[in-house]
Amino acid sequence: MSDHDHSHGHEGSDDGHQHDHDHHEHHDHHDHHEHDVEELGFAVITVSSTRSVESDPAGDAIEEILHDAGHSLSVRRVVDDDFDAIQTAVARMADRGDVDATITTGGTGVTPDDQTVEAVEQLFEKTLPGFGELFRRLSYDEIGTRVVGTRATAGIVDGMPAFCLPGSENAARLGTSEIIVAEAPHVTGLARRDSE
Repeated sequence: MSDHDHSHGHEGSDDGHQHDHDHHEHHDHHDHHEHDVEELGFAVITVSSTRSVESDPAGDAIEEILHDAGHSLSVRRVVDDDFDAIQTAVARMADRGDVDATITTGGTGVTPDDQTVEAVEQLFEKTLPGFGELFRRLSYDEIGTRVVGTRATAGIVDGMPAFCLPGSENAARLGTSEIIVAEAPHVTGLARRDSE
């Protein structure tokens, strides 16, 4: 807390010079990383009416990447392509004490039964637009302009980050290894700051 109070002291004595402002921003940035959560408990929810946990290559890929990065899997399940089922499943993860972040895979496209984004976005207290933007930027290198058909998104649900990825194994690997593993500890720590 003393660091935080100290930064307020800088803010109060700031005379408007750019140098002081840069120092203040740098100090805050350092302060934020102190809240990172190094080992997270994840929930992985596959949205599909045809897959099971035993036949879920995207979920397998996400689980493997999370374990390799030193995180644990608290929940792994498959839910139907159903608005209420998806929304209820993600909301329940936010209520559990052993889930720090949730990843969904599937249901982010444009077919009539793709309802993950609609269901989960209603739960967001804050959206993380940079996740979808970066995911599509990285996906462009693999699938080109077809990225316009993916609606990958992320946000905070009751203090818990929720990341919604497409259902293909390649997309699941890309989003988890290139973005989620790198940023989930930081985002989770920041999302919890008010409650600590």
